[in-house]
Amino acid sequence: MRFPGARAALKVSQPFTHPLRNLAAPVKTTQSSNTSLETYSTLQKEACHRLDFLVERQKQLCMLSDKMVQVLQTGAQQAVEECQYQFRNSRWNCSTVENSTDIFGGVLKFKSRESAFVHALSAASLAHAVARACSRGELNECSCDARVRKRTPRHWQWGGCSEDIRYGEKFSRDFVDAKEDKESDEGIMNLHNNEAGRRAVRGRMQRVCKCHGMSGSCSVRVCWRRLPPLRAVADALSTRYEGASHVKVVERKKGKNIRKLRPIHPDMKKPNKTDLVYLEESPDYCEPNEELGILGTRSRTCNRTSAGLDGCRLLCCGRGYQTRVRDHEEKCRCRFVWCCRVHCEICRSKRDHHVCN
Repeated sequence: MRFPGARAALKVSQPFTHPLRNLAAPVKTTQSSNTSLETYSTLQKEACHRLDFLVERQKQLCMLSDKMVQVLQTGAQQAVEECQYQFRNSRWNCSTVENSTDIFGGVLKFKSRESAFVHALSAASLAHAVARACSRGELNECSCDARVRKRTPRHWQWGGCSEDIRYGEKFSRDFVDAKEDKESDEGIMNLHNNEAGRRAVRGRMQRVCKCHGMSGSCSVRVCWRRLPPLRAVADALSTRYEGASHVKVVERKKGKNIRKLRPIHPDMKKPNKTDLVYLEESPDYCEPNEELGILGTRSRTCNRTSAGLDGCRLLCCGRGYQTRVRDHEEKCRCRFVWCCRVHCEICRSKRDHHVCN
């Protein structure tokens, strides 16, 4: 996946950690006809052990199931793709840096609102991927969510396979939060944003129903709970990103020292558990910064008529833009020809293409 001004996106043959890092690919362990399940399982566990950037608890979780590495990869891939989609029109477009210990370069070293978004999306994506894998029978430790059946609704009944977001959240919390220092300012911020991401998934779980009965009647209505599309979760987190709270860490002494997040200004609203929070202002994304892996916005395509983030005035950071004329071809005047094909003409036109200076 590539956006204007961005380098090649992450080649997702790499497992997931938090925040998203440029991880070494695990050994390919394809199961051939003469490879036993025991050998396959052993190879998967060895792959988890070789991931030196994981703490011991994360390695233990990685080894829970033969397919856990693939589930972690799925979470990583989805998080990167959604991040790049949400920031496609922003000065920082979630571009990735190859051959680095962190796929986002040094951007996440700042305790900024971009870091808050990436942490929240990472935690949400892992919870989503694990819950989906549970319902598909890909993991040994979980399956469909049977707890919803303990509730007895009046006009319908539980059935089908409800996706177990509780287990997904629990695994995400155990795995993602394991690396955070709960005593540091950055750790407190990251833990808050991780939880906000997971809550964004849980709060958008959908109840899906199907009718059963003679001649199309709905004498029996069977329902189950389904995960929301990750795009809907990322959209919600993007809105939270726009309204993220600038906070500081304060100590409350009530018998023992308790460190909490509070608004940096007393007149600002206290953030709730679904809000994103940040401790530092963002770095300058307008100009290239090789040390931080920031590509800048020069040569990015902008929208001359837009007043939004993708508009030339904002995206080009006041440097102005160039207008280039490009030839454009598209199919037109299509008609059905009996039988059975569609014949189209090729229409050519010239279009303006605006690029930041």
